Amino acid sequence: MALVSASTLKEYLPEISGTALDSDLDSLIARVETAIARFIGFPVPDSGQSPTLDSGAYTFFLDGPSSWSNRVLQLPIFPVSAVTNVYVDSLRVYGASTIVASSEYDLDIQPGILILKETSSATWDKGYRYIKAQVTAGWSTAPRDLEQAICVMASMAQRNKANAGKDSIDVRGSKITLSARTMPQEVKEVLYPLRSSSMYL
Repeated sequence: MALVSASTLKEYLPEISGTALDSDLDSLIARVETAIARFIGFPVPDSGQSPTLDSGAYTFFLDGPSSWSNRVLQLPIFPVSAVTNVYVDSLRVYGASTIVASSEYDLDIQPGILILKETSSATWDKGYRYIKAQVTAGWSTAPRDLEQAICVMASMAQRNKANAGKDSIDVRGSKITLSARTMPQEVKEVLYPLRSSSMYL
């Protein structure tokens, strides 16, 4: 389910009234949110076919802890609202005996990191796919700035439907060059802080 509703998007499209176009707007919002999810580095969730901003279940295979602390495990995306299981297994079998008990670490939701407690004897071992993390990540409700970014992108896409694929149009015998239909800087400024850590690796 999309984070932004058609009624919210119509606040950015005052030329549209009523509900006749709500289905089309809902489909447009879904496509824009997928594009934004891909831009910030969200992978496809376990039960999906394309990236999404919505909260969902993910399985990540990681090669070890953060480079700046061997007690910190940086998950590839954030926010992370829940952890189902974390396995540490050099054999990559991920049996029940390799699960790290949730009492051994703390979850920092917003940056998406797992921090081993000072009293923990567990370790985040380093090696190719040694760690398997099953988590719930994404948003159930869009932060206000993310909602703004989605609406700006979606309203721009809606208004440009008639000119999709065109570099210019003719109006009363005059050729008008269209501006590039790329992601606006105001949207990028909202999205850059939300980009997945994997985008910088």
